[in-house]
Parts: sequence; structure tokens; C-alpha cells
Amino acid sequence: MNYTEHFEGIKLDVQAVDIEISDAIQQSVRDAITKIKRHAKKIDSVDVYFKEEASQSTNQKSVHMRVGIPGNDVFAQDSGDNWYELLKNVEEKLKRQLEKR
Repeated sequence: MNYTEHFEGIKLDVQAVDIEISDAIQQSVRDAITKIKRHAKKIDSVDVYFKEEASQSTNQKSVHMRVGIPGNDVFAQDSGDNWYELLKNVEEKLKRQLEKR
């Protein structure tokens, strides 16, 4: 599932490899962007990549997010088994990076 939308003036590109992203997760992505916006003067784009790898022991999920800002972009990722927790962790990592600028 891939989709692109414009959210609050930001180009949002979401890619999910062989999985469907629910409306609730899509809304969580938008909520995370709203919170990240408080820490950046200008955000041009956000790329979000969801991936799920089935292994013998667990289903390993990962979320990668790149925030396009003037200058160098910021990037964060996390892996685990809960999409919502992963999004929250990635959001926190990105906010910390933006606060350092």
C-alpha cells in the first residue's frame, strides 16, 4: 500500500510493503507530524516507510520516517511488534533531533 497526500501543507508519502495500513494508523502518522511540526520552522515533506518481516519466531515490524526540512533532513527508525509504539518512538527521536538544531 502506497499513498501520497498533502497534510497541512506538507507532502506526506507513505509506503507499506505488502501490508495494509489502517485508517487509525494513518491518523497516528498525521498526529505525529502535527507534533513534530512544533519543533521545526518549516517542513517540506515527510516520508514514512512501514515494513513487516515474518521470521520463524516473531513478526518483526519496522517504521522509518524522514522529515524533509531546509538543510539536512532528519531521519529515525524503530523496530518492534506494535505499529503505534513504533510511531511514537520514531516521533520522539525526530523531535529530539529537531530540538538540537
